[in-house]
Amino acid sequence: MIEFAEITGLAPVDQSPKRYLWTDAFAVCNFLELFCRTGENRYQKLALQLVDQVHTVLGRHREDDGRTGWISGLDEQTGKLHPTKGGMRIGKKLNERRSSDRYDEQLEWDRDGQYYHYLTKWMHALSRVSQVTGDITYGKWAIELAKTVHNRFIYISPVDGRKYMYWKMSIDLSRPLVPSMGQHDPLDGFITYNELQMSATGKRSADLQAEIVDMTGICRGQNWATDDPLGIGGLLYDAYRLAQMIDCGYLEQSDLLEDLLKSSLTGLQSFIKSESLSLPAEYRLAFREIGLCIGMHGVERLQGLLEKTSRLCNIYPGLSEYLAMLLQYSPLTELIENFWFEPQRRRAASWIEHGDINMVMLATSLLPEGFLQV
Repeated sequence: MIEFAEITGLAPVDQSPKRYLWTDAFAVCNFLELFCRTGENRYQKLALQLVDQVHTVLGRHREDDGRTGWISGLDEQTGKLHPTKGGMRIGKKLNERRSSDRYDEQLEWDRDGQYYHYLTKWMHALSRVSQVTGDITYGKWAIELAKTVHNRFIYISPVDGRKYMYWKMSIDLSRPLVPSMGQHDPLDGFITYNELQMSATGKRSADLQAEIVDMTGICRGQNWATDDPLGIGGLLYDAYRLAQMIDCGYLEQSDLLEDLLKSSLTGLQSFIKSESLSLPAEYRLAFREIGLCIGMHGVERLQGLLEKTSRLCNIYPGLSEYLAMLLQYSPLTELIENFWFEPQRRRAASWIEHGDINMVMLATSLLPEGFLQV
C-alpha cells in the first residue's frame, strides 16, 4: 500500500496524482484497516488524503476537456462542501465518447465516464471512513452521491414501464454511454443503499427509502449466476454484507441471501470446470481472480458470524448447509494468492498492465476486514 501511494502520487505529493475510482475505493478501506490494526496515524492520514485527492481529481472535469470545475456544475466553494454531488469520474485514460462519435465496444473500455458499480464502491469507502473516524461528513457525501447517481442511472422503459439502469453514463451524467444494465448493479445498489441507511440511523438525516424501493423492484426476478471470478467474488462479498445487516436486525432478506449463495455456488462450479487457473500468468487477469479471493474471505467470516449468533440460524435454517458447500472451495484463495505472490508472475504483461488495481486488491485479500465490514 505504501508503494501504491508512491507510484500514484498520493504520498509524497510532489507528482501529478493518478486516480482511478475502483482501485482507490479498495485502497481507502485498506489504509483504514491498517490504521485500525496498527494504531499508526500515518495510515488514517493516507486514507483521508486519498479521499481528498479522488474528489479533487475525479469530481472535477478532465484537463483535456473544454469544461472546467466541478462536474456537478457547482461553484468552487459549494463544490468543495459537496464534492460528490455530480458523481465521480471513472478515471480512464481517454476522454469520454462524444455524442457524435461512433460507438466502439473495445475503445469504450478505455474511455472515461461514470460506472455505477464503481460509484457504489466509493459510497462504501466513504461510509467506512465515517465509521472509523467518527466524522459524519463522509457519510453525508456517500448519501449525496447515492441520491445523485440513482436519479441519473435509473430510467423507466417505454416498452414495459419498468425501471432499469444504465451501465455507463457520461461524465456530467447527462446521457448514457452504454445503455445496457450491468448484471449485478441493482444488487450493489440495493445492498449499498441499505448499508448507508443503516449506518446513518440516529446520526444524520438519510432517507434513501425511495431509492431502496426502486432497487428492490429492479432486483426482482434477476438471475445473479455468473462464472466470472470477479462477479462471483462480488456476490459473496454482497452476501456477507447482507448477512451482517440481517444479523443486527436491520434487514430480514433471507430469500435474497439464499439466492446469492446459491448463485455463487453455481458460478464456482462453472468457474472450476473452465480450468482457467491452469493457464500461465500471461493469459490471466489477477484482479478478477483476487476479487474471488476477497469474496471467499467473506464466506469464512460469514461462517464465523453464524457460529457466534443464533439469529441467522433462526431466520435462515439452511445457511450452514450452503456455507459448508461454499467452504469446500476455500483452497482456491490460497492457490490464487500464492500464484500472484511469485515475483515472476508479476512480471507478466497481464499484471503490469493493471498493476495498481492488482496490488491494491491483493492487499485487500490479505487484510479483508476493512473492505468487508459494513
